[in-house]
Amino acid sequence: MVFMKFQNIFCHGKQERTFQIKGHYFPVCARCTGFYISITIYTILAIYLPFRYNTTTLIIAVCLLIPCGIDGTTQLFELRESNNILRLITGLSGGIGLMIILKTLKFIFVYS
Repeated sequence: MVFMKFQNIFCHGKQERTFQIKGHYFPVCARCTGFYISITIYTILAIYLPFRYNTTTLIIAVCLLIPCGIDGTTQLFELRESNNILRLITGLSGGIGLMIILKTLKFIFVYS
């Protein structure tokens, strides 16, 4: 698979932080899996469901990114060890927050 050759560009892909199915590890970690799932779902929904982007939306997006930042930072500095379910959940919320921020910036700079 071509993606496997470039996985280190997108994710560290440490086996202890990835999901596995029947002994086969995902090419990205649990947090990135959550990011990719939520980014994909949000992109599809944003195409079909009109949504108004404003300051309140931006604040909500930042709030959705905070758990991911806390989880990743505390794990990076070895203050605690996270688990894959928590990584997935924070990745899902972080991906939605990231997409809302990007769509809000697009709305501000393209349509204003």
